[in-house]
Amino acid sequence: MTKTQKAQIVSALTEEFKTASSVVMCDYRGLVVSDLEALRKLARDKDTKVQVVKNTLATIALNNAQMSGIDIVDTNIFIWGNDAIATAKTVVEYAKANDKFTIRTAYIDGEAADETKVRAFATLPGREELLGMLASVWMGPVRNFTIGLDALKRKKEEEAA
Repeated sequence: MTKTQKAQIVSALTEEFKTASSVVMCDYRGLVVSDLEALRKLARDKDTKVQVVKNTLATIALNNAQMSGIDIVDTNIFIWGNDAIATAKTVVEYAKANDKFTIRTAYIDGEAADETKVRAFATLPGREELLGMLASVWMGPVRNFTIGLDALKRKKEEEAA
């Protein structure tokens, strides 16, 4: 790989990491190509990105993106996205399906995080779930009002009969 190719990779990753709300590093040793393709498909479905990057290039890109405090060693695959919860859910869901895939460390919402924090983020409700909860709360008074009107209508009909 030439110096210009390395510089291009570092600049592209730096831009990606700057806009990402979370970056998770996982060990993928022992996975075959079909397993990695399954991870990429799952990530694509949840609007996250996956890439295997050399540790030195990833370290430079992370430092350029103001994400320091993470030690990068051994073989790593990087998963990142704009939604920290979706990224965490992607990683945890795939880790449950594959014993060889392990979560190492992460950078979530401006700070370094370990595996337990990534797993905690994965248990939080996602954006769509939160919007559904909000809609339910907003519709509660309207629902109660219509139930009350229906009950009043039935009572008036029973009294008239």
